[in-house]
Amino acid sequence: MSTVSSSASSPSSPTLPLATRADSLVGSVIDSSTSMLAEYTHDIVKFGMGAPAPDMLPSSEFARIAKSVFSPESFTYGETQGEPILIDALLNYLQDTYQIPEEHFGKRERIVITSGGMQGLDLGFKLFVSPGDLVFCESPTYTNGSATAMSYEAEVVEVPVDHEGMQVDVLDEFVARAGRAPAVIYTIPTFQNPAGVTMSLARRQKLLDFAHRHNSVILEDNPYGTLRFSGDDIPSLSQLSPNDPLIFGVRTFSKFVAPGLRIGWVDVDPDVRGLVINAKQTMDTCTSMPTQHMVAQWLNEGCANNHVDHLRGAYLERKKSMEAGLERLFGDEIRSTDPDGGFFLWVTFEDESVNTEDLLPVALEEGVAYIPGPAFSPAGAFTNALRLCFASNAPDRIDEGLTRLRSAIDKYRPPHSRARH
Repeated sequence: MSTVSSSASSPSSPTLPLATRADSLVGSVIDSSTSMLAEYTHDIVKFGMGAPAPDMLPSSEFARIAKSVFSPESFTYGETQGEPILIDALLNYLQDTYQIPEEHFGKRERIVITSGGMQGLDLGFKLFVSPGDLVFCESPTYTNGSATAMSYEAEVVEVPVDHEGMQVDVLDEFVARAGRAPAVIYTIPTFQNPAGVTMSLARRQKLLDFAHRHNSVILEDNPYGTLRFSGDDIPSLSQLSPNDPLIFGVRTFSKFVAPGLRIGWVDVDPDVRGLVINAKQTMDTCTSMPTQHMVAQWLNEGCANNHVDHLRGAYLERKKSMEAGLERLFGDEIRSTDPDGGFFLWVTFEDESVNTEDLLPVALEEGVAYIPGPAFSPAGAFTNALRLCFASNAPDRIDEGLTRLRSAIDKYRPPHSRARH
């Protein structure tokens, strides 16, 4: 049991009997960056949060829709599994968009609407992880995902990532080393956060084989799957193995509609859905009714297709702008991933003495924000790497932010240790 002393100064003051899991509540560097940036009064180009830019949000459409859908019935409690009108609209959109029969993607009895993708991750780890269980996750990985696993007292094992995503071939070696299989494999196979890479089809098939051999649940986090702007589509794990009880699929509207809606969904085995509903009832009873009704109307009006097409074009332009700026300003000082969709570039400095955590205060003073590499590793690896979000800024703003990052690097490192660029 963990203990924390109270603020009272008396020697007899009691200590708080915290649960053992309290030591595993590590929080999120990404989410905390919002409060940190609020402390600065000068202009900062924000490459940190993985959020669409304000000009990428369909705010005018939602303002119009709000007037028509809001009624007294929208402000009461709803069904924990989600409003039927939203579930139907969502399934219709997914099936029309991907031209996939219902039996190969999702069925009504598999869907639960969640309060954002994060609640989906929490539900998955809550259901399938007991204290001390192994969880395999990508390295680097999404901070909030690994932190949620740790909050349920999992032992997190970091699996390296390369240009084809998680290095699935090493999983059996990790099992042999640990003497046991993972309870959960946490993966973001498509436009991975933070690296931006996509797991190859061959690796997806090998991962499914591994999971079935070891009876391990795959927690497939897929927030960016709709945002492919180049390259060929690769089926999700859920599509490759339809109605697979070992796949717990987590999706969200945050990345292709708006994060402030706080709406997502999970696609789960029908036999597990009742447990998901039970668990969600202890969290929030139901997801926000007004926002569910708005999103349902937005989908039913057919707004999503044009909006997503616009996002894909804009994000491709922004990615190219960021890549061109990095090449011009940093040259061979860095190497960067080249994603076919999503939000992020993963940038690694060739000079391993560059510590992006130490660099961050200098960068903030220069007027640019990013997320340091160690934030994406429970072990604090990737000290010479950082994540940049290209989705949050227009090309001219991206160029300004990279210019500021160049200035920060020049101030951070003594001239004699700086490679020519």
